[in-house]
Amino acid sequence: MKTLSILGSTGSIGRNTLEVISNHHDKFRVMALAARNNIKLLAEQINAFKPEVVAVFNEESARDLRKDFPDLRILSGEEGLVEVATLDNVDMVVSAIVGSPGLVPTYEAVKAGKDIALATKEALVMAGKIIMSEAAKNNVKILPVDSEHSAIFQCLEDREMKDIKKIILTASGGAFLGKSVMELGDVTPADALKHPNWDMGQKITIDSATLMNKGLEVIEAFWLFGLPLEKIGVIIHPQSIIHSMVEFIDGGVIAQLSLPDMKGPIAYALSYPDRFRDVLEPMDLAKISKLTFEDPDMEKYRSLPLTFDALRAGGTMPCVLNAANEIAVEAFIEGRIGFTDIYRVISDTMDAHEVSGGDTLEEVMHASGWAMQQANEIIKAISAKEDIKI
Repeated sequence: MKTLSILGSTGSIGRNTLEVISNHHDKFRVMALAARNNIKLLAEQINAFKPEVVAVFNEESARDLRKDFPDLRILSGEEGLVEVATLDNVDMVVSAIVGSPGLVPTYEAVKAGKDIALATKEALVMAGKIIMSEAAKNNVKILPVDSEHSAIFQCLEDREMKDIKKIILTASGGAFLGKSVMELGDVTPADALKHPNWDMGQKITIDSATLMNKGLEVIEAFWLFGLPLEKIGVIIHPQSIIHSMVEFIDGGVIAQLSLPDMKGPIAYALSYPDRFRDVLEPMDLAKISKLTFEDPDMEKYRSLPLTFDALRAGGTMPCVLNAANEIAVEAFIEGRIGFTDIYRVISDTMDAHEVSGGDTLEEVMHASGWAMQQANEIIKAISAKEDIKI
């Protein structure tokens, strides 16, 4: 039986993970859960899965939870997350915390020798060199949960890397696929949160609308698969049936297809190298009828070239891009900036950054903190209709 800690249990990935596990009680034991602030749902998960340890974002939430579960060990803050991620009797950590808060517990889990089912792409975006080096040192498997990286992982199984010409990440195009650049100036957060195919959290859904989500996935793929940037491509595929593809040097292409449902890649990460039966609804290709593709419009989806720039700059720049994006998306959701201002905040923050090596977690976290401060200053200037002097 595989023992699990689930970081981000009340989010979309966490909920789907527990649904998969609930169909395979004989194969998994949930030892620990960690969540941010959805205490009501977390309480339901505790009752259903009986973990030994739970961690929440702040001590106030922990105190509230202890009233209902006086005999349960309930931790709080980053220290609590790290403890949940490094428990001695845990085999695998499902890393599903959205954004930069997932970095430290994921890193500590890798250091502790835990295999990782990775949905927190920001961990590799911010500190890919550090985490992949530590994983190699500790013989840790990092199994991708993002549908695109899971697809690539499945297409690459038992293949020689020398035979790969290119990997191609597919993108739905998000909520604004049919809109022109000129139409994006007046879109609202409610508009951006209407994803056509996937049910995701707010931040990831906005990232899908800007295509930042795909840019972050390019950086994640760079570290996961050890391929240079010129061998990683992106194509718009509105139906979200082909989750990604691998092109080989002989001209052949292998793709992974399924209906858009995160339980598929989650189940594969948990069961690897085996597969569970009947995880997904079967596809009726005749009913689907048509699969279409188009190149991303780099003028419209300006986050994508920004991520390419960040990866080429290397060092701390991808971390800065990620931090600035987190702050900009939050400001957009709160109505403090417009949709297209997200790009400006990220670009101006990157322009102001002096890249360093990013060889230690402390250096990465310092760069992230700096970028968040800088992005907030830029947002203040945008809100005041002023140009910030950098």
